Amino acid sequence: MSLAKITSLTGRGVFVPGNDIDTDRIIPARFMKCVTFDGLGEFLFHDVRKDPATGQTTDHPLNDARFKGATILLSGANFGCGSSREHAPQAIQKYGFKAVVAEGFAEIFFGNCTTLGIPCAVASREDIARIAAAIGQNPQTEIVVDVAKQEIRFGGQTVKAAVRDSARDALVNGRWDAIGELLEGAAAVKSTAAKLPYLAA
Repeated sequence: MSLAKITSLTGRGVFVPGNDIDTDRIIPARFMKCVTFDGLGEFLFHDVRKDPATGQTTDHPLNDARFKGATILLSGANFGCGSSREHAPQAIQKYGFKAVVAEGFAEIFFGNCTTLGIPCAVASREDIARIAAAIGQNPQTEIVVDVAKQEIRFGGQTVKAAVRDSARDALVNGRWDAIGELLEGAAAVKSTAAKLPYLAA
């Protein structure tokens, strides 16, 4: 089965403000003791969504019922910095997010997201603030992250959102998962191997 071609994604958004939000804040290390990535979404932003002293929920945006079911995450600069743990984008995906829009991304986090089919779109601080204001006023606002056109549409407005050329090409052409591509070509690999005398023995 071919990988999905991710040309655009539509959903509701939630704005998690702040710069330099690192992978430890996205998914604390103690929740990484797992055999599979299933269930990581439950612990997304855990230590800022729960008061460490009381265990009670905080006023973090992900705790706000108005944004329940949001699939587009918006944030600030240098999102996903810190350690290179793949668990961070996995937690984001398992929570239900399909795309991340920020002022900028840490390099390894960006790559890990792309190989999961999660577009990371870069928009200006001013434009992210405009989107955040729109969803703050109406959380049901539909947001379209158009990977192919490199733009975001919401509430009758359109802003630019850059997706790096290599990532955009992989996403829109369904080549974002290298392992998936390899498995998809298994028959061709076996056919070629059968023709090689040093492998036929």
